[in-house]
Amino acid sequence: MEKRRVGIMGGTFDPVHVGHLILGERAYEQFQLENVLFMPSGNPPHKPDRRGRAALLERIEMVRLAIAGNPHFTLSLAEAHEEGYTYTRETLERLCAEHPDIEYYFIMGADSLFSFENWKNPERIAQLATLVVATRDHVNETELELTAERLEKLYGAKIRVLSTPNLDISSQMLREWIAEGKSARYYVPDAVLRYIHDTKLYQQGADGNV
Repeated sequence: MEKRRVGIMGGTFDPVHVGHLILGERAYEQFQLENVLFMPSGNPPHKPDRRGRAALLERIEMVRLAIAGNPHFTLSLAEAHEEGYTYTRETLERLCAEHPDIEYYFIMGADSLFSFENWKNPERIAQLATLVVATRDHVNETELELTAERLEKLYGAKIRVLSTPNLDISSQMLREWIAEGKSARYYVPDAVLRYIHDTKLYQQGADGNV
């Protein structure tokens, strides 16, 4: 029997922005996914210094607000814990054990694919999920193809390229804009922007206290 397909959109979401939502929606359509899990990372190993950023509960609330009203987006708290690092391999093993009838599509940026061999247990991740890669204009297509081919041979990885518009938006850029008093309207969902303003997140400087 064919497995159900579910996407995983992980990240710190600090803050969540329209680029995240568009990637999730495009993956949902392109790969006929049943659902896309938006999964805020509690303590990602590649971003150990969380000072001056939104707290975990604040990031969870921003994601909840951002995806409200989309029936095929779901908030997942699978990685939402403050203590200890969050590793993709551990999350995928737990999800696959709990839901053996689901095939997971792990959505990542091209930069993450280029550094994939440095992740913890990349060979196991490649066994547990299909890797969905979103690209931007600055990405060299030849380099991406060669990297994908190498990883497919090295780990038996299943890699699919996500067809998306070029939206060069970063959470860091948005934090800096908000700290400087610039408008982030249309880059961040209205409900999230209201939450940021009401709680005064990011408004004491990009590296300030939140």
